Amino acid sequence: MSENVLFKLSGHVATITLNRVAKLNSVTPEMADAIFKLVERCNQDDDVRAIILTGAGDRAFSAGSDIRELDDYPTPWKFRNRPDYCDAIRGMSKPTIAAVNGFALGGGLELALSCDIRLASSNAQFGAAEIKLGWIGGGGVSFLLTHSIGPSNAAMMLYTGDSVNAERAQQWGLVSEVLAADQLQKRALELAQTISTRAPIAARTAKSNIRAAFTMPLEMAVQYERDLQTICMATEDAKEGRSAFKEKREPKFKSR
Repeated sequence: MSENVLFKLSGHVATITLNRVAKLNSVTPEMADAIFKLVERCNQDDDVRAIILTGAGDRAFSAGSDIRELDDYPTPWKFRNRPDYCDAIRGMSKPTIAAVNGFALGGGLELALSCDIRLASSNAQFGAAEIKLGWIGGGGVSFLLTHSIGPSNAAMMLYTGDSVNAERAQQWGLVSEVLAADQLQKRALELAQTISTRAPIAARTAKSNIRAAFTMPLEMAVQYERDLQTICMATEDAKEGRSAFKEKREPKFKSR
């Protein structure tokens, strides 16, 4: 894949690490390509049930796209149609956890927002800094930020480009938990392992359901949820869950 994007599978938990410490884990086109390939691998591998996305080192989760390489695109249209690494992460069909250690700026903020759950170290900083350089984000930041922290808070971040710290991010609902830097990876792995013990098909349908809830009217969302519930109820895993409950034992889910 790439020495700048690391992959590890431990049990049913995959960890994708952006590994470009000297450049604050900023993402190059080569790294974006590697992320797409790893997402495809995780989606196709039934052994993968939860994914952690993080950055190497303790200074940055990611500073987004490497600005030094943006002038390599011959036209704005070519830039517009590049493979976007945030699209790749949102294309993950299984639960994702962002373990945000340090700066999450620009595309790094969008990467974190593209994950289902966000945990942050106490030194984390979140910013949509593109406006300071003359443009805005293009990885879904306006939609995702507005839905996460509300339109007023999103406007503050998007109009100023100024960063918010981990405490403020948690107050606004941008992250679920703030942890000491030396506890972040441990907590992310613990949470991912917990998710990986749950019924995999149910977890994936729950993810689909959450996404639908962003855009569907209430009545349509409820009907969609009931359809997904019916699909889950027809699986072998659901049958196993009912049997385990009756027999007072832990269920053994097989993603079937």
